[in-house]
Amino acid sequence: QVQLVESGGGLVQTGGSLSLSCAASGRTFERYVLGWFRQAPGKEREFVAAINSNAGVTSYKNSVKGRFTISRDNAKNTLSLQMNSLKSEDTAVYYCAASFKIWATSPNDYTSWGQGTQVTVSS
Repeated sequence: QVQLVESGGGLVQTGGSLSLSCAASGRTFERYVLGWFRQAPGKEREFVAAINSNAGVTSYKNSVKGRFTISRDNAKNTLSLQMNSLKSEDTAVYYCAASFKIWATSPNDYTSWGQGTQVTVSS
């Protein structure tokens, strides 16, 4: 399995921006579908965005469309999430994850997870 480590979380004001990164180890990184998920206190983990193996297909949670952008660099084994126009409801621990399925947006379809990074949006 691939090992994943997130970075880039922090505290930001409403309307601000943050960029999350996920560094992966493993020689088969380019074969994985990659996703970002988040979990707020007292809530279930939810899908945020996903990108397929060659970065040709992406999908987003409706509430982040137009504000968040997922991308990957297979040469550098990295996954990114650019978050703009942040809202208080975006506050959560963000996780990157990897799946060997052809396409996946359910947490149950992901087998490798990072440790998470906290994003806090203050009003």
